[in-house]
Amino acid sequence: MKRTHHCAQLTKADLHATVSLAGWVDSVRDHGGIIFVDLRDRQGVTQVKFDSSLREEAAKLKDESVIGIRGKVELRPTDMVNKNLPTGEIEVDATELEVHNISETPPFPLDDAGGDKVNEDLRLTYRYLDLRRPKMRKNLAVRHRATKSVRDYFDAQGFYEVETPVLFKSTPEGAREYLVPSRIHAGQFYALSQSPQQFKQILMVAGVEKYFQIARCFRDEDLRADRQMEFTQIDVEVSFIDREGIYALFEGMLKKVWKDVLDHDLPTPFPRMAYNEAMNRYGVDKPDTRFGIELVDFSDTFKASGFKVFQSTIASGGCVKAINAKGLADATQGEISSLEDSAKTMGAKGLAYIKVEKGEWKSPIVKFFTDAEKAELTQRLAIEDGDLICFAAAPWDRACAILGRVRLDAAQLLVKRGKLTLRPDQWNFLWVVDFPLMSYDEERGGYAATHHPFTAPVPEDAHLLDSDPKAVRGQHYDVVLNGMELGGGSIRIHQPTLQEKVFTDVLKIPADVVESRFGYMLKAFKFGAPPHGGIAFGLDRMCALLCGTTSIRDVIAFPKTQKAQDLMNQSPTPVTEKQLRDLHIKVVDEAK
Repeated sequence: MKRTHHCAQLTKADLHATVSLAGWVDSVRDHGGIIFVDLRDRQGVTQVKFDSSLREEAAKLKDESVIGIRGKVELRPTDMVNKNLPTGEIEVDATELEVHNISETPPFPLDDAGGDKVNEDLRLTYRYLDLRRPKMRKNLAVRHRATKSVRDYFDAQGFYEVETPVLFKSTPEGAREYLVPSRIHAGQFYALSQSPQQFKQILMVAGVEKYFQIARCFRDEDLRADRQMEFTQIDVEVSFIDREGIYALFEGMLKKVWKDVLDHDLPTPFPRMAYNEAMNRYGVDKPDTRFGIELVDFSDTFKASGFKVFQSTIASGGCVKAINAKGLADATQGEISSLEDSAKTMGAKGLAYIKVEKGEWKSPIVKFFTDAEKAELTQRLAIEDGDLICFAAAPWDRACAILGRVRLDAAQLLVKRGKLTLRPDQWNFLWVVDFPLMSYDEERGGYAATHHPFTAPVPEDAHLLDSDPKAVRGQHYDVVLNGMELGGGSIRIHQPTLQEKVFTDVLKIPADVVESRFGYMLKAFKFGAPPHGGIAFGLDRMCALLCGTTSIRDVIAFPKTQKAQDLMNQSPTPVTEKQLRDLHIKVVDEAK
């Protein structure tokens, strides 16, 4: 039978109409010889009543069986009206039943409350069942609407959607790649594209001017809640644009997406914060600005301190910073140990702290502080009874990172106590700008690009490339939301001479490597490359935020686990010896 309506469509306006519905059995109830079935499709649920003529067949139905029915729309009895359903005033009196499939008993409940309590590995093994849950269906719908909104926005702005190759060449100086062996070219490999970066810049040389793509990207990196080995990004590149143009373009996109998906009006323009300010205030380049607990520098205060750890750190060029986790003096020893462990993961040897309780500063380091030092701490940190003060003494970047991590963990402890509220629907968007163009790699003994080697320097800093590369700011920008980096981009180098200089003189990449990896780009730039810039924006992360979930696995239909496995289809798997021979590959058993 042909379906006439979906299961969230019928109301009392359809009274006495003959309709056909199809879907999954959500539940079966026997009320004194009358069988009631809640019939579900992706739109919603409708109650179906089977009288005596169909009772025997309907009684055999199991949850999640697939059926079709035909019948008349009738009003429910007053005491059976369900005000929580759009269809709650009516039911369908079935006159025909078609059973498409009888389901086995699902291995876990398919309602949201029950499904959320199930081990995620079990959900991923039966992903086709997990996706039937209302929450997961909603997540897929949100992702669809968000993606459509993005496409509509860029189409209206005159952009071309251009697909770029997934099979690319290996660039091992970046993140770890997925390599694809060539059967035709023995011993040679493609790499799955980590980003369309080079192709989209070539498109600017080609005169496309405005490019976007919903791009699939691949990185062989350690997985976590906000990372997957294959992911999707909104990829954009524009000719004849500056940073202000990029900011306005992407703020417009986000404003449209939030309106289309959540019916929420985002205020624009977004605030901007320089990289150095973000590190100094929040200890991280993707700050969550929904709460304070900001870092304060006390290097001047403690440069002659009796506490030798502080004094010697400052004397050797480091700094002393502190935060006040207000109201956290009641932290248990276990919680303090956890904060200390977090500090150690960022390079600290330990965590100096003070608990302020009943007017007393409790800490073994307090005895080394002068009254003037204590007064300075009290005034600048607004110290009160019940506060927990945490310190970091280290080189500037490490001190920032240590307290940046402790700050986030302390905030979670305050949330747990009900002393701090972090609303997921508080949309604190922020542009972080003026990143250093280069960072010094101690292990390599040379400079590395902070973003990527195609980022243009801030014009007024370009003269420092030869004498002091670490002082050069890049035209790089990140868009951050509530402590999560959603996207990043830059204005690119478009002059071949400057690009060659960055490769060879600053990054010290050998000329033959430059030629083999980037020669075609440099050649293209010699044929009239326009000024251009762009951004790559994480679609998965954006959708996770729109759905109110912390894991991007919840907004990807078929994600991998944190062990890079697909539990549903049991990949990865071994391949046959013939397949390996065809690809000129031999598997080495490292255990032998």
